[in-house]
Amino acid sequence: MDVESSTAHEVSVDWRGRPCEPGRHGGMRAAVFVLGIQAFEIMAIAAVGNNLITYVFGEMHFPLSEAANVVTNFVGTIFLLSLLGGFLSDSYLGCFWTMLTFGFVELSGFILLSVQAHLPQLKPPPCNMASMDGSCEQARGFKSSIFFVALYLVALGSGCLKPNMIAHGGDQFSSSGGSDNAKSLSTYFNSAYFSFCLGELVALTALVWVQTHSGMDVGFGISAAAMAAGLISLVSGAAFYRNKPPQGSIFTPIARVFVASFSKRKQVCPTNPGNVGIGEPARLAGSFRHGNKFRFLDKACVRDAEQGGNTKPESPWRLCTVSEVQQAKTLLAVTPIFACTIVFNTVLAQLQTFSVQQGSAMDTVLGGAFRVPPASLQAIPYAMLLLLVPAYELLLVPFMKRLTGTRSGITPLQRIGVGLGTVAFSMVAAATVERRRRDLSASGARMSVLWIVPQFLVFGVSEMFTAVGLIEFFYKQACAGMQSFLTALTYCSYAFGFYLSSVLVTTVNRVTARHGGAGWLGDNDLNKDRLDLFYWMLAALSVLNFFCYLVCARWYNSGADGSDAASAQIAAEGDAKEIS
Repeated sequence: MDVESSTAHEVSVDWRGRPCEPGRHGGMRAAVFVLGIQAFEIMAIAAVGNNLITYVFGEMHFPLSEAANVVTNFVGTIFLLSLLGGFLSDSYLGCFWTMLTFGFVELSGFILLSVQAHLPQLKPPPCNMASMDGSCEQARGFKSSIFFVALYLVALGSGCLKPNMIAHGGDQFSSSGGSDNAKSLSTYFNSAYFSFCLGELVALTALVWVQTHSGMDVGFGISAAAMAAGLISLVSGAAFYRNKPPQGSIFTPIARVFVASFSKRKQVCPTNPGNVGIGEPARLAGSFRHGNKFRFLDKACVRDAEQGGNTKPESPWRLCTVSEVQQAKTLLAVTPIFACTIVFNTVLAQLQTFSVQQGSAMDTVLGGAFRVPPASLQAIPYAMLLLLVPAYELLLVPFMKRLTGTRSGITPLQRIGVGLGTVAFSMVAAATVERRRRDLSASGARMSVLWIVPQFLVFGVSEMFTAVGLIEFFYKQACAGMQSFLTALTYCSYAFGFYLSSVLVTTVNRVTARHGGAGWLGDNDLNKDRLDLFYWMLAALSVLNFFCYLVCARWYNSGADGSDAASAQIAAEGDAKEIS
């Protein structure tokens, strides 16, 4: 569905619940405050997540493979919990109150992490994990519990914030603004990614430097301060926001469609329906691109029999509206696109875990004196993207707009495809460099840490296309009352990507250790592991995933230019019955 039309009729209210005034509420002026909390929140969470493996391995004394899984599970949980945040926002709380509530939950987690990292009695005794003599005591019991409680308070807060920051910013642009508004919305999504890159850059340079030189307790404390600044930014814009009221549970109408279509599975959907269900305005059906997909769901709109004056109306669990069926079809239709981005985020998981350890095993001294924190290498693509994102918006979009006639330059699906098509080169670069680093290490030489820059640069370009394209795609496909939830699917893709990384690490270790040894990733020493082979495997998966995406995108676009005549007739008849 081109849901830009369907959201046009939603009512937006100000913070007091009164209808919004076009000149006073919404627009980029209101969105700036949302961009503020986005920048500060990502600054806080990135400083923790991107250097967390150093803390878990070096101070909590988890083995390297376990430490990598702690990080990927933590990040995966953040993104999986975004579904909860999207659901609560769309159904009960609204974006603003969901963000405010869970912002304080995230802040409490940062404070507890800082306390845990500061007090010696909450950590195991210091020791050198690189000594490999088995003398280091791993954090267990109460110490481990405090750490994980703090970590997952951060995960709960951040997860529930993420989809609402994007959706609330998008809600500031009225859908009735036509093509100008569509361009403004696309500009906002690019601005949101710019804000994300800015927060990541500060986190991976200044905050990681503080963590390295002043201790993780101080670093976690600064993350707490950044989160507090984000909440101040959020509250400061309250008087200017356009707020979409919650619509009630978004799952109930979709569940009704599946129950009704199953209960009427023996019915035949008429080509020219006569006995049909409850109609909705024809605007919902006229340009619906998935009308000829999932036809079994259309049975939810077919009446059992003629409805006379004394006939009791059918239950909503047996007779659904056309828009409810279209919501269910839209959710099913976007699922393959969502699934094709999971491998992409598995690659991201490696850059936040093994690539950081890869940098630690290299020569991090530059210019004879300055030592680069390995986690700060992840800042390189974000520094580059601070230049590329404005260039994309100011140069590439106008050029592609003239070339393709598309309002945003290229469509979101095309943008996702470019990102998925280039991400494999990141793993190719990583595998090549790791093989060379390992060979040099065997002869006693150390490779400069700058050699792992290309893998971060290539991935940064890929992410600019994939991440922004996916967010814009889901937001534009969302039906009324589903913007936050569908936007949360973007982050859910990150979750499954990081969980898949944990599964791959465990599986690869188990399979490659069958003939003796510890497996490709079984040692705490990268000079003994075969991280390069693991990277090559991910490169092959990325190529395969790209071709799967091409098939799914082609299928998704099928019927994009046609109209669903049957649905239009259902809607028209429903309107006539309601009027009569």
